[in-house]
Amino acid sequence: MSAASAILSVLSGTLVGLSLGLIGGGGSILAVPLMVYVVGLPPHAAIGTSAVAVAVSALANLGGHARARTVKWPCALVFAIAGVGGAAIGAQLGKRVDGQALLAAFGVLMIIVAGLMLRPRRVGHDPQVRLTRSSAVHLLPPLAGTGLAVGALSGFFGIGGGFLIVPGLISATAMPLLNAIGSSLVSVSAFGATTAVSYAASGLVAWRIAGLFILGGLAGGYAGIEAAKALAGRKRMLAIVFSVVVAVVGLYVTARGIARLI
Repeated sequence: MSAASAILSVLSGTLVGLSLGLIGGGGSILAVPLMVYVVGLPPHAAIGTSAVAVAVSALANLGGHARARTVKWPCALVFAIAGVGGAAIGAQLGKRVDGQALLAAFGVLMIIVAGLMLRPRRVGHDPQVRLTRSSAVHLLPPLAGTGLAVGALSGFFGIGGGFLIVPGLISATAMPLLNAIGSSLVSVSAFGATTAVSYAASGLVAWRIAGLFILGGLAGGYAGIEAAKALAGRKRMLAIVFSVVVAVVGLYVTARGIARLI
């Protein structure tokens, strides 16, 4: 790996970390296009490498939420276990799709994510929700079903899927938003690790780039959190600006993928 690739890997990771710290979600969707168009990885290697970075980042954040006791562990584990199967299937399917077709589909996903980021987040109303023998009858089916579907999408595209996991957990359990965010990190870590293992087994993970990307992400995340404190009153504006950036990048990725297919 050249010095230029190493620098670009760190800078790309810093940008993703900055967006995650500043906006609080959705930033990892930029990882794959950055690895393809800035670092220069082929599409499938970019997805595999991104999955490693997503899993490590989610694990780092999960520790903080676990200490703050915001993770509803039984609900989170059921969602994650069901989703791991979906992620394994999705990863296998993703590796069989032409790289440019996969990028074009990824671009469409980015446009959808940009739209979802502009919608007000749902807020759950049951902070006491627990997965027990008596509640399992109505909690297990939506948790397992949604987890399986989101996991498959996560594995196919190599994304964390937090933008779908959080509303999925709220819809299935009515847990408060803070608990859904903390609990979602269990699934993001599990889905990312599953996808990473699948792609690594096929030799589609650039480990050095993944390490540099993660280092940049840690630095960018710290800077993003500090910036978010200073810009707390402009959170909505920042979310709008970021969603526009994601949509524009999504349009570019889609156009490039379709053009190369043609």
